[in-house]
Amino acid sequence: MTASLALLATAVAVINICVGGALALVAVTGHVFGAWPSPEPLSQGLVGAAMLGTAPGLFAFGQARHWHEVRTLAYSLVTVVVGLFAVTLLDAGRLYMAEGGPVMNVLFSVGWLFTLGVLSVWAVIAVALLHLTPSGPAPERTAPLPAWSKPSLAVLGSAWLGIGTGLLVRPGFWADFVPWPVGRTDAQALGVWALALGVGVLGALTEDDLGRTRTATTALLGTAIAAAVVLAARAAHVNWSSGPGLSLVCMVGGLLVTGVSGRLLLARGTAAAKP
Repeated sequence: MTASLALLATAVAVINICVGGALALVAVTGHVFGAWPSPEPLSQGLVGAAMLGTAPGLFAFGQARHWHEVRTLAYSLVTVVVGLFAVTLLDAGRLYMAEGGPVMNVLFSVGWLFTLGVLSVWAVIAVALLHLTPSGPAPERTAPLPAWSKPSLAVLGSAWLGIGTGLLVRPGFWADFVPWPVGRTDAQALGVWALALGVGVLGALTEDDLGRTRTATTALLGTAIAAAVVLAARAAHVNWSSGPGLSLVCMVGGLLVTGVSGRLLLARGTAAAKP
């Protein structure tokens, strides 16, 4: 671990609580607030929920002693900040700062673009320097994942990774797989977060150790809970009977089960290790 990475995670966590909390709260009330116009508040509300849900895992970076304990969540962090910055740049013409609109939205879009730019550069440099810095041998895996959990993690991670890639690469086509109205920027922003969730789940599978995935498990659980609250508040605006609606329930439910089971297994292992 490096001080730069721990400081980055703390800074992003604070921003996520403030900005993510505002996006989620405004969306729950049925209003659109964000850096770009949206046909349905739910899209930006889910972006805010994901930001809010990952904050507890990011705060835990400061308690980690080894890079391997936060590696999975760190890669997801880089995916989110760099991905959202790239999407915002590509769709800059659709931002409130370009199209005009309410003063608060225009100012928010300016701050959104600037903050993501700073965080993207910081994240890439922090992770790159950490990889370039010689480190000692990695700690041994002391709590491997149960064999029964690995197939379901592979399916869940691949599902999030697949839908995220589709929304990013072909938002016009894959937007039809979102069970509520979305714009191009909505689809790509949701795609970035879906991609990051896929990276987190598959990264946990690759690490194959409960101790190494503690921060990632915390972030997955927080994201699932926050997303479920926003979805429940806007439930009337989601086409739950469609295939995408049922898939969304399974995928968010999968994150919830993964987070809860991971925390329970880790707590059980910690209790068993005590004399």
